[in-house]
Amino acid sequence: MKISRTRVLALGIVAMLAPVAPTLAAETVDAVTAVGEQRAQEGAAAQKQIEQLSDQAGDLESQYKQVNKVVEGLAVYNDLLQKQVDNQRAEMAALSDSINKVSLIERQIVPLMMQMVETLDEFVRLDVPFLPAERAERVARLREMMERSDVTSAEKFRRILEAYQIENEYGRTIEAYKGTLELAGSTREVNFLRIGRVALLYQSDGGDLTGAWSQDARDWEALAPETYKQAVSMGLKVARKQVAPDLLVLPVAAPKGVGQ
Repeated sequence: MKISRTRVLALGIVAMLAPVAPTLAAETVDAVTAVGEQRAQEGAAAQKQIEQLSDQAGDLESQYKQVNKVVEGLAVYNDLLQKQVDNQRAEMAALSDSINKVSLIERQIVPLMMQMVETLDEFVRLDVPFLPAERAERVARLREMMERSDVTSAEKFRRILEAYQIENEYGRTIEAYKGTLELAGSTREVNFLRIGRVALLYQSDGGDLTGAWSQDARDWEALAPETYKQAVSMGLKVARKQVAPDLLVLPVAAPKGVGQ
């Protein structure tokens, strides 16, 4: 039987390839497995990167919300500051206007203060002569103060008003104090009793001399000891708070109408 030459060659090739087939299959499986493992590793790395990016995105969102809250708070704070700045600017404008008027006000108030001092001086001279040295010295200090440049106009005005308040207070108080008086050509130390501005009396320490100031005569007048000695003595004790207040019978000038 005659075999074809072509067939014999094919059979020979098959015979040659038969041992190689299992090796190629094994290598193919290994290659596929390696590729799969590589892809799995790449997938895991990609997943890890995705998770990291997600975490970063969450952090950025949280930071954005916090920053947004800060921005909102700053907006409210800036709005409040702007209102305060506007108010301060308005106050500055008002102060600037006041400063511009200070010189004008001072030019007007200085003559008024000088007139007040002169009026107070005249009032003290024409008033009942109690505490003459103290009151005259107060007026002298005011005059001296008006000439000083280191005292502000506001302080000068305050001190003048204070002096007026002191004089006003004299009319509502009772006071006893010691002083000297010219009586019968000699200087005597006596006790003065002032009852508001309606009565000014004196009495010597022994009580032998008692008198009162006459505003009409502008002079001192002696009082009958048998009538006023005890009353004036009691008045001195009341003024010094040595006894409780009581009714006093003392000479008081009758009130006069306007123009009298």
